[in-house]
Formats: sequence, structure tokens, C-alpha cells
Amino acid sequence: MEKFTSLTILVLLIVNIGILWKSCTALNNGLALTPPMGWMSWQRFRCIIDCDQFPDECISEKLFKTAVDYMVNDGYKDAGYEYVIIDDCWLEKNRTTDGKLQADKKRFPNGMKHLSDYVHSKGLKFGIYEDYGNKTCEGYPGILGHMKEDAETFASWGVDYVKLDGCYSDIWDMETGYPEFGKYLNNTGRPIVYSCSWPAYQEYAGMKINFQLLVNYCNLWRNYNDIQDSYSSLTDIMDYFAMKQDYWQQYAGPGHWNDPDMLIIGNFGLSYEQSKAQMAVWAILAAPLLMSMDFRTIQPEYKAILQNKNIIAVNQDKLGIQGRRVFKDKDIDIWARPTEPIVNGYHSFAIAFISRRSDGAPYKYNATLKHIGLFNPAGYQIKDMYLNDVDEFKMTILYPELPLVARIPPTGCVFFRAKSLAHTEL
Repeated sequence: MEKFTSLTILVLLIVNIGILWKSCTALNNGLALTPPMGWMSWQRFRCIIDCDQFPDECISEKLFKTAVDYMVNDGYKDAGYEYVIIDDCWLEKNRTTDGKLQADKKRFPNGMKHLSDYVHSKGLKFGIYEDYGNKTCEGYPGILGHMKEDAETFASWGVDYVKLDGCYSDIWDMETGYPEFGKYLNNTGRPIVYSCSWPAYQEYAGMKINFQLLVNYCNLWRNYNDIQDSYSSLTDIMDYFAMKQDYWQQYAGPGHWNDPDMLIIGNFGLSYEQSKAQMAVWAILAAPLLMSMDFRTIQPEYKAILQNKNIIAVNQDKLGIQGRRVFKDKDIDIWARPTEPIVNGYHSFAIAFISRRSDGAPYKYNATLKHIGLFNPAGYQIKDMYLNDVDEFKMTILYPELPLVARIPPTGCVFFRAKSLAHTEL
């Protein structure tokens, strides 16, 4: 039997205390076991605060109640979208005399608790924005010096989701400050999804990011630049995620997700085909599906993309495996993600063919299944997830040696589900 010296016992005690401290202070909230789905104001409505000139677009109680009503009445809630999240510019420029955060009194006359109650009364969840800095990105009060009381304030308002940005803060302090605020959220006893932004800031600065710390303390985190309302911004994010996938992929999973930013589908910058491409790649990436468009003006074909239940099912796959770009040829990118069901050890897959071409006609491309990682000898049942036969798989069966054929529209996509088969299903 091993003999323990006093020094060994002391070291073991320190290690065990460290493990206990970590278990008490880590996020450990049991939330976001699949990527969060909802609507966030920033991409479409930014910091529009002039309610006299833009009464239907300004960041206000009216805007968010309108979003709530559309989510419920137009099928988004039934499709799985559940969070309504206010981004920057909801605050007064100063805290109360006793140091508490307060909503802009003109634009949110009834306060945040009232708005939160309204969201909850419709069966949805309420999210809010703040910043780990002296100020938010748009110059409103940040949480530095008030972290404990701000966490308690959010809990008292019934907040279900907090996005914490990183403007006007020291990037060297983020690895301690963000976990500290997560601890205060945890200590409120209210289940609050925690979205962290520190990787985006450290990535920009060229720092090495402690992803294990993120997994321990955050439910999701922004990795890279803000998405803008353009196809070039979309492809920039897609390419960056592909470049970093060998490192980033391992840290995504139930309860903790890489976040490539909001869905811009239904706004001004993407065509219909480009919108289909974003939805497909975000599903492959197991990305949070956070819409940011105007519910009042979105066209039916874009709404159908956002509510495509087969694609949402891929995004919400319970295995939580982040997919990756597996092949790139002739300006065609192939993205694939392992999903359920698993049959005889072989995953099913979602496979997206993304065209970066500008041809005047759809481009025909063949990819042999085994070359993109599908090896089940019993084969796969193939379904095109953007066709109208949304409930049943087409009776097309392919084997690893056979090609999957796609005709991809310029800057668009074709998105397949390959269901793994057993020999008894043939």
C-alpha cells in the first residue's frame, strides 16, 4: 500500500478543494442541450432609438412585444424558436441613484419586468444584453463594478438568457471576469443561458483562447466577427469556421456551442438561394439559430426557410456533433454533419453542397459517399430537405461507392439528409 507523506496529503487536499471549487462555480446550469433558437434585435434593428422618426423600428417595448406576437402567431414558436433577445441600446445612460441598471424610461415605459412577463405569458423566454466593460458597445452602462447586483437584477426581471459583449473592457481580464459573472448568474438560482463574447475579441487580437474554460462557464460563445447583412460577410464567416474547424469542433456539444452569429435570412443582403445556404451551413455547424429580421415584412419563401422543420431537426440533433467542411472543389464546398440515427455503428449524415460559383445555371456535381465520410455498407436513404416532400424520405438508396449527385444554383445550396440503414431495411 502506498504511503502518503504530509506533503502528498496537502497536495491532494489542494487538488480536491480546487475540484470542489470548480464544481461550485462552473456554469453547470443544464441549459442549451441543443443550440438555442430565437430572435435577436441587433442585426436588423441595430441601435435605432429615435422613436419619433422610426416608430416601428426603434428599440422599444413596442418592437419586442410585436416580435413576441409574430413568433407565436406566425408559427415560429411551433417551429422551435423560443428566445426573444434584446441587444444593445435598451438602457438609460445612467444607473439609478442606488447603482442599479434601468431601462430607457421613454422607450420602455413599463420596465423590463413587465416586458419579461409579457414574453413569458406567451410561452416564450426572455433574453437581454450587457457588456463586460465600463460601457456597452453603444455607450450605455456596462457591468464592471456591478456584476453581482446586475446578475441579481436580471434574475429578478425573469431573464432567461444573457448575452455579454466585450466592448470597453480589458481582453486580458476576460478569462476571469466572464466566469465570475457566470458564477453570479448561477448563484441567483434562476436558469439563465449564458452567451459569452470573449473569444471574438481575443481571436481578433491573435491570442490563444482557453476553450476548455469556455466549456466550463458558457453555454455559447461568439468566435469571430459580427455578421453583416451581405453575402460576403456570410462567406467570410463560413470560411473562417472551416479554417478553424479542426480545433474549434471538439469544444461544441450539448450545453456549449460555437456561435457564428445571427441568421440574416429575410433581410436585405441575401438572395433566396444564399439564404438557403446560410440555413444549411448553420444547421451543419450546430450553430444557435438566432433570427434577426423584421417579422412584418419577411417574404413567405424566406419564412419557409427559417421554419423548415427537417433542417431545424438537423440543427437540434441530440448528439450535438458540430459538422465541418469536408471537401472543396471547383468552387463547390461540401459540408457534412454526423447525426442520429446511428445504425450498426454508422451515423446518419446531413450533407450540404454550397456553390461559390456565379454560373448562369445550376452546376452539376458528383461526390462519392465514401469520399465525404459515409461508409455504411448497408447504404443510406437520401432526402432533399428543400423539396416539398417534407415528411417522408424519398426512396433513393445509395451505397458508399456510389455518387451523390447535386445541381447547385449559383451561390446557393442543395441540402441532403442521408439516413443510415440496416440490412433488414433493404
